[in-house]
Amino acid sequence: MKGPGRLEIGGAPEGYEALLLAGFAAGRPGGVLHIARDDARMAAMAQALLFFAPGLEVLLLPAWDCLPYDRVSPNAAIASQRMDCLSRLVQAPAVHTGRVLLTTVNATLQRMPSQSVVAGSLFRAELGGRLELPALTGYLARNGYSRVATVMEPGEYAVRGGLIDIFPPGAEEPLRLDLFGDQIEGIRRFDPLTQRSTGAEQQLQLVPVSEVPLDQASIERFRVGYRRLFGAVTDDDPLYQAISEGRKQIGMEHWLPLFHDDLETVFDYLPEAPVTCDHLVEEARDARLATIADYYNARQEARKSRLSEAGAPYKPLPPTMLYVELTEWERALRPRPVASFNPHRLPEAARTIDAGGKPGRDFAPERAQPGVNVYDALREHITALRGAGKRVMLASFSAGDRDRQRGVLEDHEIHRLQPVEDFAAVERLPASTAALAVLGLEHGFETAELAVIGEQDLLGDRLVRPR
Repeated sequence: MKGPGRLEIGGAPEGYEALLLAGFAAGRPGGVLHIARDDARMAAMAQALLFFAPGLEVLLLPAWDCLPYDRVSPNAAIASQRMDCLSRLVQAPAVHTGRVLLTTVNATLQRMPSQSVVAGSLFRAELGGRLELPALTGYLARNGYSRVATVMEPGEYAVRGGLIDIFPPGAEEPLRLDLFGDQIEGIRRFDPLTQRSTGAEQQLQLVPVSEVPLDQASIERFRVGYRRLFGAVTDDDPLYQAISEGRKQIGMEHWLPLFHDDLETVFDYLPEAPVTCDHLVEEARDARLATIADYYNARQEARKSRLSEAGAPYKPLPPTMLYVELTEWERALRPRPVASFNPHRLPEAARTIDAGGKPGRDFAPERAQPGVNVYDALREHITALRGAGKRVMLASFSAGDRDRQRGVLEDHEIHRLQPVEDFAAVERLPASTAALAVLGLEHGFETAELAVIGEQDLLGDRLVRPR
């Protein structure tokens, strides 16, 4: 991936494309932006990257989990994850081991707060330093945190005298601040279920939970922009009333542009990064743009005919204010190296290369034949692969599955098996030893040197898949 232009990488089935992406990103200044078709593909890529290159820094930027022009807000956990990801991007450059920002088509099409806004909304406090409680609670209220009796989820906080519990976005556990007057005497992590401390910290760092700030400037900005677009507010408009009073309103995120001077896109956050794309990304992009247009038109028609839900007016913003247009998408990609993964073998062309991968062996025919033991077929297949000098790896969905699989394999006289934690351990094994890995691939793949056999290839589709 050198120089601007598009490259089609054929022979890159699921799983193998993660191995290729890990190689692209290793040590690359500025990192790599990878666009997945959907959330499931993004999660699968994240797990695969952590297996193939555990030293790689992997950031996830999901899209809102609500429909365009919805009346509900995005899930608080997703909103927190988005803001945590954006804050990491603006705070530190890509590490020397490489960075991959994983996102989806929907998230790439969605505008977001600018880098300057995110960088300016960080809150830090040090152990032993001074902290005024009104300043902290004011920050939390303005930036989307919810005050509760007991902190359980990211984005929540509780105040009990000189003790303040906060669950920052991106943190594995909440923090408990112990104040004596306006001095921080302790910062400790704790288990939200048992409320017991699990360790000490030297500093507190907070990022907004919501992309919608509710400070005085943003409220006034919203009021002016709302009236400019929709005219004087003369009807019962709960959104306008709530924001004017500084209160959160369900679904207010769908008017995000009115709270900010300007918005940016994921391309702005990584201005020079090469881009890799999932298979069928362009088809998913076009379908999403069509969905956005359909929902906007439906809202417009309902408003014209005064058919609004529960009598409350819904005044949608033009799609270009909230979402990236096709021409803008193309313009952002034009100066970058862009590679699209394709699981199929492709004919050679000027901007096409063959990565040499193919889907792995599927044992469906053996499963369908009465009297045929699929593990006998597997033993013969592994023997043939070893004879061809290929490394063999069997992938399971969980550690428990891997342990059970190992017992069944040994019962069927498939020996020389070794559990591994990452791909480096696979490469260290003798070629005659098959690796047993935890890697949630839907199906395996095969290259000139490696054969990966997925759990579903052997046993068939799972009725319940891991989250």
